[in-house]
Amino acid sequence: MNIPGSFHSVLAPDLRRYIALKQVLGRSFDTSCRIFFHLDRFLCGLGKATDLTQETFQKWYQTLESLSPNTKLVRMRAVRHFCLYRRRTVPDCFVPDPTQFPKACPVVRPYIFSNQDVAKLLDHCDDLSGSPLRRATTRLAIVLLYTTGLRRGELLRLTLQDYNPQAQTLLIRPSKFHKSRLLPLPSDLVKEVERFLLVRHTARPSLSSKAPLFWSPCGHGLAYSANQVAKNLHVLFDCAGIRKRDGRPPRVHDFRHSLAVNALIRWYQAGIDVQAKLPLLATWLGHVSILSTYHYLHFVESLRAAANRRFNKSYGDLVVPLPKQKGGTR
Repeated sequence: MNIPGSFHSVLAPDLRRYIALKQVLGRSFDTSCRIFFHLDRFLCGLGKATDLTQETFQKWYQTLESLSPNTKLVRMRAVRHFCLYRRRTVPDCFVPDPTQFPKACPVVRPYIFSNQDVAKLLDHCDDLSGSPLRRATTRLAIVLLYTTGLRRGELLRLTLQDYNPQAQTLLIRPSKFHKSRLLPLPSDLVKEVERFLLVRHTARPSLSSKAPLFWSPCGHGLAYSANQVAKNLHVLFDCAGIRKRDGRPPRVHDFRHSLAVNALIRWYQAGIDVQAKLPLLATWLGHVSILSTYHYLHFVESLRAAANRRFNKSYGDLVVPLPKQKGGTR
């Protein structure tokens, strides 16, 4: 995406410098680029000499009415962060007041898949209609999402040459933070990949090694789209009766949450030093720092119970009830 060259408003020079700075620091910044592009286009619609002011910012905000509060908040914060950067060279420039931003809605609680859930989904893969390749593709997508915690975009960008059968590794090319990583695959996962490749070769023997691993017969040579993957998974969620507490189906991204939470539970149960392991988990997930990893470690009941058992085993003898005072408490 080459949005920076498309800026034409008064903000254009500052936007280009700001985006270049963020990208040099290792961020792809694609989402923010899109936000700035729409802001720039909006200001141009008011006149090329129109600057960002309280009035124009409010008018731009009115164009976001159809979006959810959380999405509005993300866009307004992105613009505010840019304005704070701009103030370094334009001291009197407008900076939005964050106290006037909409309140965020509660964060969506992820569905934490268990081994039993995934077994059910895999059992129902054969229920998918269509070609054997569709069933095999959906099966491998589930297995990789659950066992590696790949982002959906990383999964769909995989090609055949990213899999090394000799080393039994999977190369995840640069994505969200411009970082690539090499994941070693356990033997059972290697068998799943090889099983899929056999079906893929039988169905499309002419596909090159540079073709998407999850090649779509309806994609004109492209990989499955995010919507196609979600659609296939939703069919399986219905078949397996998997729903969140609010009755909605899980999200594709919930597989990534599940990997992080389930890894933490295993470490607690095995008596492993969890803090020492977190940097390894951050590296596996492709995070720049361990702070990004904490976002995935939700305090679910099974995790709370494991942490509580660990605490009681180590420090339970130190925690004693307070002696009762005669005459009651004051």
